[in-house]
Amino acid sequence: MFTVPMIFPGQASQAVGMAQDLAAGNGPAAEFLGRVDEVLGENLTATMFEGPAERLTETRNAQPAILAHSVAVALELREMGIVPSLVAGHSLGEFSAAAAAGALRPEDALRVVRRRGELMFAAGRERPGTMAAILGLDGSRVAEVCASVDGVVVLANHNSDNQVAISGEVEAVAAAGVALKDAGARRVIPLNVSGAFHSPLLEGAAEEFSDFLQDIEVADSTVPLIANVSAAPVSAGAELKAGFAEQLTSPVRWHEIMKHIAGGAGDRPSVVLEVGPGKVLTNLAKRAYPEVDFLTVGTAVELAGIKDLLAEKLV
Repeated sequence: MFTVPMIFPGQASQAVGMAQDLAAGNGPAAEFLGRVDEVLGENLTATMFEGPAERLTETRNAQPAILAHSVAVALELREMGIVPSLVAGHSLGEFSAAAAAGALRPEDALRVVRRRGELMFAAGRERPGTMAAILGLDGSRVAEVCASVDGVVVLANHNSDNQVAISGEVEAVAAAGVALKDAGARRVIPLNVSGAFHSPLLEGAAEEFSDFLQDIEVADSTVPLIANVSAAPVSAGAELKAGFAEQLTSPVRWHEIMKHIAGGAGDRPSVVLEVGPGKVLTNLAKRAYPEVDFLTVGTAVELAGIKDLLAEKLV
């Protein structure tokens, strides 16, 4: 058995054709993917496998699609004797992490992120907003500049030393972009999103989501989950559930989360697995933590080789 830290990607990791190779197998990944449409009451897997991309990219579809892919891989890894020592997930990825850590049943995790995506999509229509990536300026300076701008605009994702995202009202985000360029930001990149995620504009969605979660069982996790809201390890089911709702209006503290996972001195892991579609989190982390091997495992080919790779790297 191999025990390694696992991280799970968030929205924007979706792509047409995702998980189709896993569904063609005969293990637990295929079995879980075969239940996705029945659990959700609609044909999400057709959108995952065949598109169109515009439909897959919609928040209400992208979120359960990414979770389905990520959890399918995690189930396959467990069958192979590869289990997490701790878990974390970027925004949406926190729910995949919770499923991998035993805090959410996979079917419940699907229902939860479907509702989360619906609420976030609706919030974007009711209170229009947007987001932008900011490169080359540290998070504290970005937050300071945002606070000086009229309107609602906040630091939403602190991804790395020099990559963050801001979120808020359309005009306020545009004004903050100009001010951040003046303050020394290298680039300001508008993001193609349907709302102002992780900002006060989602307060109504967060309240509705909290109500929805009351009927969802969230167990204590079998391993620590490094939470988005606190960047601290959490295991208690009640604390996890509260954080799931709170993260809709709170910044994703990914930079601190990765310091916790990979930045330790004596207990730094030699390998971390990014579980699910794409390699966004791996690309972010490789530059900051060159001493750690970040390995992606999201395809049938990667699954087939992961055990030998771990045996080689964990000697």
